Amino acid sequence: MSATLSARPNGSGIDLEYKDKPRPATSGDASLASGSPYLPTPLEAVLLSIYPATLVLGSIFSLLNPSARAAFYDASTQSHPSHLAPSYFAQKRNLFNTLFVKIGWFWTSLAFLVFVFSHPSMGSPVASILAPRRVRAMCRWLLVTGWWIAVTQWFFGPPLMDRAFTLTGGQCELVATQPDSMSERRRLFTSAACKLAGGKWLGGYDISGHVFLLVLGGLFLWLEVLHVAGFRDDRVIAGGSGAAHNGEVRSVEVENTEREGHSEWGIGVKAVLVVILLGWWMLLMTAAYFHTWSEKLMGLIAALLGIFVVYFLPRGVLALRNFIGMPGV
Repeated sequence: MSATLSARPNGSGIDLEYKDKPRPATSGDASLASGSPYLPTPLEAVLLSIYPATLVLGSIFSLLNPSARAAFYDASTQSHPSHLAPSYFAQKRNLFNTLFVKIGWFWTSLAFLVFVFSHPSMGSPVASILAPRRVRAMCRWLLVTGWWIAVTQWFFGPPLMDRAFTLTGGQCELVATQPDSMSERRRLFTSAACKLAGGKWLGGYDISGHVFLLVLGGLFLWLEVLHVAGFRDDRVIAGGSGAAHNGEVRSVEVENTEREGHSEWGIGVKAVLVVILLGWWMLLMTAAYFHTWSEKLMGLIAALLGIFVVYFLPRGVLALRNFIGMPGV
C-alpha cells in the first residue's frame, strides 16, 4: 500500500487527493522513499545556496577592497558617513536603498500579486478570482508577510529583532544619560522610538533587517514561481499514510494553456524576476558595506526559518499542506 497523488480538474487548477491503493513500482520509488520531504530538491538547494554565498562574497570584497577596508564605519548608525563612503551603494541614502530596500516588502508583494493574478497556473484572472490555488498562494503570502512583520515591525509590542537586541544588553544611548526622557516601554524595547528621540541604539546583538528582508523576499518569490515557470524539479512529500512520493503535479489548465501556445514567462514571472535580481544586487551591496558578519548571519537564519515553515514543512505535514498548499500543486 502506498500514498499516491491524483489530480482532479476543478475549473481553476487541481484538487489533491491522497489515497492508499496499490500501484506499480517505479525506478524512482526507492530514492523517493528514502528522501526527506523537509529537504530541498537539487534545484532548490542551488537557489538556497545563492544567498549565503552572496553574503560571503560581499564580506570578502569588503576585506580585500582597499577603499572599503579603509573607510570609516559608524557602528551606531550601521553605515558609512556620506562624505566618507567608499561607494555610492555604501551611502544609506542611495536611491536603490531609499526607493527599493526601505519599502522592499511592498515591491515583493506587488510582484507576487501581479504573478498570482496573471499567471495561467492560478486559473482565469477574471472568472476565478477565488480559485483554490490562488487562495492557497495568498495564504502563503500572508504567512510570510506575518513573519516579516513579527521580525521587523511588531510582535505583540516591539518586533523580535528589537526584543533580541534588548535581551542581549542593548539600549538607547540617550536613555543611558537621560533616563527620564522616555517612557519605560520605549526605553526598554523600541529602536524606532530611540531614533525618533535622537538617541543611538547601542550595546546589544542586532539582526540585519536588510539581509532578513532581501533573503526572505527573494526566496519567497523564487519558490512561488519555480515550479510553474518551466523549472520543475521533483519534490518528495509525505502522503496521508506517511509514505513519500513525487510531489510534481501540474494543473490541467496550465497544460491546456501550453498546448495553446501561451508562454509561462508572462508579465507576472518577469515582474518577479526583476524584483529578485534587484534584491540580490542590494543584498550583495549590504554584505559589502553594511553590518557585521554576525548580524548578517542572524538575518539570514531568521529568513530561512520563515521559508522552511511555509515551503518545506508542509511537504511532511498533511494538515498544513491542505491549508496552504504547495506552489505548482
